[in-house]
Amino acid sequence: MEFRPCIDIHNGQVKQIVGSTLADKGDYAATNFVAQKNADYYAKLYQGKGLKGGHIILLNPVTSEYYEATKKQALLALSAYSGGMQIGGGITDQNAAEYIEAGASHVIVTSFVFKEGKINMENLKSLNKAVGKEHIVLDLSCRKRDGAYYIVTDRWQHFTEEKVSEESLNMLMDYCDEFLIHAVDVEGKSQGIEEELVTLLSHWNKLPITYAGGVHSYEDVDLLKKIGKGNIHVTVGSALDLFGGPLSMDEIIRRCQ
Repeated sequence: MEFRPCIDIHNGQVKQIVGSTLADKGDYAATNFVAQKNADYYAKLYQGKGLKGGHIILLNPVTSEYYEATKKQALLALSAYSGGMQIGGGITDQNAAEYIEAGASHVIVTSFVFKEGKINMENLKSLNKAVGKEHIVLDLSCRKRDGAYYIVTDRWQHFTEEKVSEESLNMLMDYCDEFLIHAVDVEGKSQGIEEELVTLLSHWNKLPITYAGGVHSYEDVDLLKKIGKGNIHVTVGSALDLFGGPLSMDEIIRRCQ
């Protein structure tokens, strides 16, 4: 089990938000933390601790007036820690190579692949052709509805018809190197992990999976490690001391190891 750090960027600033409140209209999100430092500060910090596989997420759409400022921050982080972090947010087959060339180890993709509620295989294959399977992380961030976890797109605002299941993981694994899964309903709320989702993921162990959402105590980290059988990596956002929370990053790293 590894600790995977994060840099979430919204309106040109490193932030921690409540995931379920993110809205394109007015570029709004309920915010837990706004950094005074630029994104490259955090990238260099992660590099200094030898942490790899963390993710940078651009939380503004391309149409936002803040998009360029958000992208600028992301590129600062990639430049500061070349090859050490992944990047997501508005990734397509047209811009994926740009981010790999800028220093990203992987691009993280949801909305481009899950179009109009379904898996768009043409887009998925086009993305593979652009950068290669080894540079792709599929973000299967999800919300619970009618007793199942459904993938959500467009910065977690729209439900698809696709469930997170062993069947979907088996089908998609041929087109990516890892999975990133945000439990959106608990993301940023620091109220505990989505145990049912982690249990579901624990039965599948064919590619690396990073879980994000709800971690607010060291006990949550221990529980994730136990339920995930040590095979599911974890990211911690709002509860981390770096972002104004009570949990020491060094202690989380120790517990993961």
